[in-house]
Amino acid sequence: MNDKWLGLDGRVVAVTGANGGIGRAIVRSLLENGAHVAMLDREALAAQDVATLLANTGGRCISLACDVADDEQVKAAAEAVSRQLGDCFSLVNNAAVSVPGPLDEIDLAAWERQININLTGYLRCARAFGKSMRVHGAGSVVHVASIAGSNPQPLSGAYSSTKAAILMLSRQLAFEWGPHGIRNNVVSPGLTRTPLTELYYADPQMHRQREEAVPLRRIGAPEDIANAVVFLVSDRSSYMNGAEMVVDGGFTQSLMSHIPRPRRS
Repeated sequence: MNDKWLGLDGRVVAVTGANGGIGRAIVRSLLENGAHVAMLDREALAAQDVATLLANTGGRCISLACDVADDEQVKAAAEAVSRQLGDCFSLVNNAAVSVPGPLDEIDLAAWERQININLTGYLRCARAFGKSMRVHGAGSVVHVASIAGSNPQPLSGAYSSTKAAILMLSRQLAFEWGPHGIRNNVVSPGLTRTPLTELYYADPQMHRQREEAVPLRRIGAPEDIANAVVFLVSDRSSYMNGAEMVVDGGFTQSLMSHIPRPRRS
């Protein structure tokens, strides 16, 4: 993307879950488009790793340790970002965990941990970083959800439930914060190859079967998700509020293909 077209030069963006595969792709794309980025994750990156991300980009970058399940850590991170980079223009809620297990067996503590991070963590961060946006009367919050929020993903504990709740959280925030000039939108990734999902693609046969299930016949890359996120962060999406962008290569449009039909000669 062209940084002039997006108009992100010098704008401050906080990204949670920034050390993951999708998180790093989002950070890199924002930096390449001139934004100043605060990377938030449970473990801060070493200075050398930050320098590597900054190479050949137009932005500034800091890395802060922040557990989105902890109120005090989130508030402290928001204050640190303001001191070191300036008032936040945008927040990308991306931090999430997945604790597998069938619903009739999953430990309730694990269920509640998923909800605390995947859902309450999004609200916690939106409230902390949204304060400066309200002062300036402008801002953009992008929530990374999943196609699992609209299509139940079995044996994954609270994952689908939290992703579905994120869709409604974003819509409600869009309604409540819209009058303050703050937009809330969702990006829902489909099948995406990241370090966390590498297990599914290490087997060539499983990789091929997954590709064949996607109309575009390829698995998404973290950069595919990052492109959508950066667009929603920018003013190019200034009239989008309460929307969901599904980035899945058409996978969720393939439902009817699973129904057996007689072949016509």
